[in-house]
Amino acid sequence: MRVCLIMEGCYPYVYGGVSSWTHQYIQAMPEVEFVLLCIGAKSADRGKFKFQIPANVVEIKEIFLDEAFGLTTRKNEKVKISEIQMNEMKHLFAGEKVEWSVLFDMFQTEKMNPLALLMSREFLDLLIATCKENTPYISFTEYFHTMRSMLLPELYLLTREIPEADIYHSTATGYGGLLGSLGKWKYQKPFILTEHGIYTREREEELLRARWVLPHFRKNWIQLFYSFSECAYGYADRVTALFRRANDIQAELGCDREKLTYIENGIHYERFANIPEKAEDGWVDIGAVVRIAKIKDIKTMIYSFAEVKSVVPKARLHIMGDVDDKEYFEECKQLVAQLNVQDILFTGVVKVTEYMEKIDFVILTSISEGQPLSVLEALAAGRACVTTDVGCCRDLLEGPDEFGVAGICVPPMHKDSLANAMITLCKNKETRREMGREGKKRAEKYYLHEISIGKYKKLYQEVLTWQALGSN
Repeated sequence: MRVCLIMEGCYPYVYGGVSSWTHQYIQAMPEVEFVLLCIGAKSADRGKFKFQIPANVVEIKEIFLDEAFGLTTRKNEKVKISEIQMNEMKHLFAGEKVEWSVLFDMFQTEKMNPLALLMSREFLDLLIATCKENTPYISFTEYFHTMRSMLLPELYLLTREIPEADIYHSTATGYGGLLGSLGKWKYQKPFILTEHGIYTREREEELLRARWVLPHFRKNWIQLFYSFSECAYGYADRVTALFRRANDIQAELGCDREKLTYIENGIHYERFANIPEKAEDGWVDIGAVVRIAKIKDIKTMIYSFAEVKSVVPKARLHIMGDVDDKEYFEECKQLVAQLNVQDILFTGVVKVTEYMEKIDFVILTSISEGQPLSVLEALAAGRACVTTDVGCCRDLLEGPDEFGVAGICVPPMHKDSLANAMITLCKNKETRREMGREGKKRAEKYYLHEISIGKYKKLYQEVLTWQALGSN
């Protein structure tokens, strides 16, 4: 079996939950040949892998979005655009339903040059008409350059060669979902979509806060990513999430419920179950296993810990993870200096199974999550957790099941609630221990790696069987 695993902005370039899941996932299926189709932002990252690639990865194809801006056209290059094709282009940047097979055919079969298309008179006329119709109060120059910068990377992706495989499996609905759909269309092979978080909701949250997006174009950018999810949900044979409520959101976003299922994350329980309780040293050590990125809301973590220090002077915060956003990391360090808060350690990447021995309890302050591996691993290690009430974090800490409470759930971006929860656990060692015992039992029963992998293997066999029956 040959599986094309499609990833965007994660493995093998950065550490983090999805990257760790991907690495363990590939290793757990040595009988499967994996082709990695990796989408990154900058071509400067080519070949800069942070993981030792497993032996059953037989090919790695890298595609970078900034390569789109290096496209050229031949002198006097012309494009022929049918009325149907132009209608689908209009639907695309108007946020309307797109017949994606028309666009796939344009750029895969006809080999249309995206830059030549965007420089054509026909496209200019369409832009002018659309601008007058939808945004007559906006400068056309701004509209022109914004729409080109939005569309060029996407159309460039549609020109790329897709590796042939038995199954296409994307870990997001965005650019990765677009290429998974393209693989399904081109080779008529099954396409599985796995969402660790709800990609469109996460992009929407980022775009609403992004300073680089002009306010009057936020809607256009958001619509673009919703059109990607519409494409991926439409072409996918099966769509998985990490928990049942995420399936409900996927259905709300337009996915056919018959395609939906959920497969929980799984951890190597035995690697964490025997980690001893931290030795008593007079300090309370709080750990955050998290990449440094805005969506993880490290700033609220810092503000809250400053409040903790005023009540619990002998508390330390260990922020363990790779730097995903260098600018944001600098802002976090500046915030630490401005608040003059002591005992915050940015450790960088660590071996979590070893570092966990230094930790009393774990926190997670994300604005958006799916089913965080860092929390599952903390539970397996018998550590109580404080998390924001995002994704299925509340279920991880409170059930529903026969086990007791394993931590405290607080509203996202609410520094006082977060601080109070941390102070509660700092002051109550026996409470931490009891929560840790309950979390450990929950992790052992419901979140084992082998259970999760077994469900994905079964899913692969199911879609291949459907493929075989459909071709007979």
